[in-house]
Amino acid sequence: MPLDDATRELFREEVHENLAELESALLELEDEPTNRENVDRVFRALHTVKGVGAMFGHDDIAMFAHEVEGTFARVREGRLAVSHELLDLTLAARDHLLSLFDERAEADPARGEEIVARLRVLCGATDDSCPGDDAPPPQEAPCPEICGETFSYRIRFRPDEGLFASGVDPLGLMADLAELGECVVVARTGRIPPLSELDPELCLLGWDVVLTTDRGEDAIRDVFIFADGLGELTIEVLEAVHADGDDEVQPRLGDILVERGDISEDDLRSALGEHRRLGELLTDSGRVSDDQLRSALAEQEAVRSVKSRRRQEADSSSIRVSADKLDDLVSLVGELAIVQAQITQAATDGSRHHLARLSEELERLSSRLRERTLSVRMLPIGHMFSRFRRLVHDLSNELDKHIELETFGAETEVDKTVFERMGDPLVHLIRNCADHGIESPEVRASAGKPEAGRIRLGAAHAGGEVRIIVEDDGRGMDSSRILARAREMGIVGAEAEVKSADVLSLIFEPGFSTMNEVTNLSGRGVGMDVVRRGIDSLRGSVEVESTPGGGTRFTLRIPLTLAIIEGLQVQVGGEFYVIPLASVQECLEFSPRQAQVLDIRGQIIPWVRLREVFGLDGTRPSVEQIVVAGVENRRMGIVVDRVVGEHQTVIRSLGRLYRDVRAFSGATVRVDGSMALILDVQGLMRTLRPEVGMGG
Repeated sequence: MPLDDATRELFREEVHENLAELESALLELEDEPTNRENVDRVFRALHTVKGVGAMFGHDDIAMFAHEVEGTFARVREGRLAVSHELLDLTLAARDHLLSLFDERAEADPARGEEIVARLRVLCGATDDSCPGDDAPPPQEAPCPEICGETFSYRIRFRPDEGLFASGVDPLGLMADLAELGECVVVARTGRIPPLSELDPELCLLGWDVVLTTDRGEDAIRDVFIFADGLGELTIEVLEAVHADGDDEVQPRLGDILVERGDISEDDLRSALGEHRRLGELLTDSGRVSDDQLRSALAEQEAVRSVKSRRRQEADSSSIRVSADKLDDLVSLVGELAIVQAQITQAATDGSRHHLARLSEELERLSSRLRERTLSVRMLPIGHMFSRFRRLVHDLSNELDKHIELETFGAETEVDKTVFERMGDPLVHLIRNCADHGIESPEVRASAGKPEAGRIRLGAAHAGGEVRIIVEDDGRGMDSSRILARAREMGIVGAEAEVKSADVLSLIFEPGFSTMNEVTNLSGRGVGMDVVRRGIDSLRGSVEVESTPGGGTRFTLRIPLTLAIIEGLQVQVGGEFYVIPLASVQECLEFSPRQAQVLDIRGQIIPWVRLREVFGLDGTRPSVEQIVVAGVENRRMGIVVDRVVGEHQTVIRSLGRLYRDVRAFSGATVRVDGSMALILDVQGLMRTLRPEVGMGG
């Protein structure tokens, strides 16, 4: 039946809440298969989904949910035991239900029929005895429309052999593509002959590119304008290619390879019959080349990011707020109206003393109103943590490891923007722990560890920030291997000295990977780079600690809110800047005769003069001041003309033109209406690392 927008939104929220409850109950049943309360939770969630589907005219959804509900009715009656196979099938049914509810997706009817058939076999029922035989096949959902401003594209460029003779530099084309957005390039080397037969004047390479950009297809074609007619160029929007429904369900490597024409469906079925990683098996058997595998994996990662972004956009449309918080806001607005009326009266009477008192009251109310308004945007991080139980469950099956997820600090509240943008970095960290950190059961047993590996995920408030911990009890990291690999990849110079404290941070460098073989989980060198870029975008930091044989711990430090910060306002020439107070350690008078490093209580600290860094005109004052700022385990002195004082800063975005400027995180409006730029201390350190001698 046709639904208005408000009803459709309520419908969507009801479905997503019940399917999230279903997934949570199923994962808890995995730990306690005989827990009757969790069985009832599963049954109730399925029953509610069935009812909601029927109420809004989705008969296909109602009948499919009825089939799955019937299986759990047998569990409630004691006629069927909870098994690993039953839980996996019901999780798959949950994913299929979500794809049926998603009006932008095209659900696969065959997938639903397969799940129902396997459930019937599992419960030992014949087709005649099972409920739901008359269920109509799932209706074809409307074709998805691409929404939003940022798209991911699959670009294939196969130049003619004579490309070089035309004066076109293909590497320059790839560099131009990288200017448009996030770009992963894989060279196709299949046409290159043995060295003895190689003609250096022929272009024998091809390129597969996955580009995520907010520019349109015309901008991509403009890059290749001088290569027009000099080869084959295809551009496809990945959101359209992989619009397969549920944004929670990640694209599968085999499906991507089949869709691209790299392998046949028969090849895929044959490979899936063997109990090995798909990518490794296909390359070992010669069905796909390493280039094809790397290209498909890059595409898989891009589609995952697209689905995550789409899911976040859908989730961001509404937020649940405690009634107590709303009551406080209404009360404060009422008090504000009273004070405003009193100020008007006092201004009429001309009472300066009365105005001063009312000004103080207005400041107090504004502060409380700001705090309560910000609190409305805060969400318990436990809602996010619950999503990762499914991820760990799936990783355990895929890696053939026994991995348990332990969470703590679920009640810790974070800003809604942080909540939405922390998903991808945490997914990559958990996947890294599962794939690289946790050993196989056999290796753990031989090392005297429990066969079940453990990943701990938690959060806590610490001052004006939130600390998120991700740690495992696995093999730990080998610092010497990481450094050797970084030198091999050219990330660190062959003779460069790297402080021991900085070695582990090399894993966050773009392209870094210790894996020699590429799999669908690792080896591409993109995962940890995504983590750092994601944390940087939130003005946060990430630290890593590791003990060989004992495990690895990642600590993420994120601002409590992205809207307002406490800052230290400084002046250089006629310009004003704000340094986040969380990064400021102390302020000192500065002598121009001091060396390029400071000795503060026995610790050597490099420094920079903002006037010189930003090329500001004017004469330096005779007495300058230096602000000692620290991020993670690094410190740096920032020399300014004058420290103005503390300043509560409302952050304004700098916009797209300045998104690659690493020295600033935003701007704020001063009392007189002028602008002050907010310094990104961590970005400044990275930008000026060679100049300030940061080392490593």
